[in-house]
Amino acid sequence: MQRGSDRLSRHRDDEMKHELQGLLRSGHPTRSEEWNDPEPTADDDPQVWGGPVTPGRPGASLEGVRLELARILGRSSFPATPVELGRALRRKHAPDPLVEAVEALPRNENYATVQELARALTHAEGAP
Repeated sequence: MQRGSDRLSRHRDDEMKHELQGLLRSGHPTRSEEWNDPEPTADDDPQVWGGPVTPGRPGASLEGVRLELARILGRSSFPATPVELGRALRRKHAPDPLVEAVEALPRNENYATVQELARALTHAEGAP
């Protein structure tokens, strides 16, 4: 039953389905103009397309873990202990492997920044 609150008409909806049909079937952009295609990822982009970035996962770099932690926690969570950070991560619905890795850190440690936490998680003592 149509309630009249649709933003698009039935005709426009069918047009949009037709436009996307090639992309959905082929799995790659089907436009002839390259400028209209989405930009591919760069070599130095963090690997977030393969699932959640968690320490111990193959390809999880210090930068990738730091970016994920900063995105979820923000600045207001620091300084804190691993127990407090684990609670904050759970409240913000972080991936379970990331929460478990933070909670497995020594309880008596106190982390002042995301950088310190990421270093502890990736065991990268000499990383910048």
